[in-house]
Amino acid sequence: MPPSISVCIPAYNRPQVLPELLDSILAQDFSDYNVIICEDDSPKREAIRQVAQTYARSGLRQIRYLENEKNLGYDANLRNLIEKADGDYCFFMGNDDLMCPGALRTVVSAIRRYENVGVVLRSYASFDRTPERIDQVFRYFEKETFFPSGPATVATFFRRSVVIPGMVVNRRAADALRTDLFDGTLLYQLYLVANILIEMNGISLPEILVLYRNGGIPDFGNSENERGKFVPREQTPESSLHFMRGMLRIASSVERNRGVPIYGSILKDISNYSYPILSIQAQRSLPAFIKYALGLSRMGFWRSGMFFLYFFGLLFFGKTRIDRFIRVGKKWIGHTPSLGAIYKGESQ
Repeated sequence: MPPSISVCIPAYNRPQVLPELLDSILAQDFSDYNVIICEDDSPKREAIRQVAQTYARSGLRQIRYLENEKNLGYDANLRNLIEKADGDYCFFMGNDDLMCPGALRTVVSAIRRYENVGVVLRSYASFDRTPERIDQVFRYFEKETFFPSGPATVATFFRRSVVIPGMVVNRRAADALRTDLFDGTLLYQLYLVANILIEMNGISLPEILVLYRNGGIPDFGNSENERGKFVPREQTPESSLHFMRGMLRIASSVERNRGVPIYGSILKDISNYSYPILSIQAQRSLPAFIKYALGLSRMGFWRSGMFFLYFFGLLFFGKTRIDRFIRVGKKWIGHTPSLGAIYKGESQ
């Protein structure tokens, strides 16, 4: 019997794009799924409720709409969705992203081919304004790849699980790991992925499962756990540094509490792929950008030659040119290039 899927959508503002997401899910050629929308007490709650009720009145029983009594924040809302879900697996979607045709069928088919699957690592693409304007493809491995449980798999999946749309986790395993220790990091999924993959296997799929919408304004910093760490509708150098400290804190905690050597490998992997971390603040003033880069260096990223290459590349060539170069390179190769000693699993 194929596993069932709960599509979990943490909703906060942006009601105008929610119908497009729901339509992309309801168009799937797989029937054993439901959709859970958990609205997190946003200013646009009424508009989000109206969208959900409109779909419910259309007889779409697989959509459940829930409202939090207070703003829980990103991490606690993910935990809440997992607790409320009833599928065998949770398939997460941002409320402004899109699911590609055949995504659920592709995931379920892969899960059925392997034993003890805890996490599915998806490929995805980003787009500007409309899905026809694909900006960049994020495909980590060229072929479908099986990753047996263990520290090497944790280190490979960790950084590649930051972007939430399309991430798939075993619901029971995720629910058993419930904790509020990392609320306010915006990285609860990394805590889940790291712990689940110590005992369960992972799969990486080359098919583009979801589309990530570029240009969305971050809306974090409203909940009690996020306040003072993130600024609503802005990405400050301080919030970016807090985000990176959160990644490393989770890796350190899992290594210490589970007795698995992952921290060093994760730090190296993040450093080798630190361009997005640097470029997000590259358009600040030169003193502000240098101060930000020094903050990252103090976390240990300076040990990677790639970190310095990205830093000086941004200084001398600028973000626009480097972005263009990366997009062209990835398109030519067909997948994200492998940098450093990355465990590449077992290709099938």
